[in-house]
Amino acid sequence: MITRAERGGAQSHVLELLRLKERARITVVSGEDGFLLDEARALGLRTMVVPSLVAQIDPRQDLRAVRDVARLLQRERPDLLHLHSSKAGLIGRVAARLVGVPAVFTAHGWAFTEGASPARRQLAIWSERLAAPLSAAIIAVSDYDRALSARLRVTQRARTIHNALPERHPQQPITLRAAGDRVRVLMVARFAPPKNQALLLRAAASLPETELWLIGDGPGLPEARALAEELGMQERVWFAGNRSDVGDLLASGDVFCLCSNYEGLPISILEAMRAGLPVVASDVGGVPEAVLHERTGLVVPHDDVAHWRLALTRLLDDPALRRAYGQAGREQFEAAFTTAPMLERVWSVYQDVWNQRGQS
Repeated sequence: MITRAERGGAQSHVLELLRLKERARITVVSGEDGFLLDEARALGLRTMVVPSLVAQIDPRQDLRAVRDVARLLQRERPDLLHLHSSKAGLIGRVAARLVGVPAVFTAHGWAFTEGASPARRQLAIWSERLAAPLSAAIIAVSDYDRALSARLRVTQRARTIHNALPERHPQQPITLRAAGDRVRVLMVARFAPPKNQALLLRAAASLPETELWLIGDGPGLPEARALAEELGMQERVWFAGNRSDVGDLLASGDVFCLCSNYEGLPISILEAMRAGLPVVASDVGGVPEAVLHERTGLVVPHDDVAHWRLALTRLLDDPALRRAYGQAGREQFEAAFTTAPMLERVWSVYQDVWNQRGQS
């Protein structure tokens, strides 16, 4: 169960977990219809929508969602409920406890992570402290998140299982264009917090040898378009919108960037590493666990335009360095972030929960 079915990192992770359909009967539940449920149905899986499950905080609506999810669980009687995203994680764990269904929660970056607003952090800390004892198991997608939850006394029980993707080579080779052509810099992300496309636009504004491909949609897109025009960059920025061919677009790029104010462990970075691209990314959350600084890319301060400009300039000026980082990133992806080992670790969590249930 996940709050939203839109195209995003958490949804991509859930889609990978659906490969476990060979071992279990899986039903996918969301608060809305959309990309994830479409993909699940294409795999022949059952899907359900709980309209009362919304991302916004609304006490009356949230109580209704607890009731609706509890009724769904009573009707379906699943052996296990695996929850993703903060709101589904909270609502789902309360409902599962009421019905007696064991619940596993995956934190795709805690809502109380450093970089979130102080009010959001405090609310999230207390709500997660209350929800943690209702969990049969808790999975963090990075060591950073596991350590953060322990340090803030939310839970000592979280175990790290990094995000992963299928091992698939790009459909076309990564090639460097002729001298004089612009260097293609890509970012794949929603135009919404915690992403910060504005920082990348400002960093690249004084680098006319770059062209930016900004892939994604979201409420912040009009503001980003206006900023590109204000900076005089509209001729070398492509706002690509939501795409189903992200792998092909990455394969035609030169550098991947992800500007974020906070993160868990971004799927988009793993996609870029799989495509053999050097990565420049913010020093937040689990990013340094994927992007090895000075080996597979550059990890830079998340809020410093000057540092971002310097990092981009360094890669623009050195095609050999881009090639070396990209190759190292592909090797790092193959060694640590492919789907099969991730699925085995998640299945092991399911088995542990099942065994605990049998002993209780």
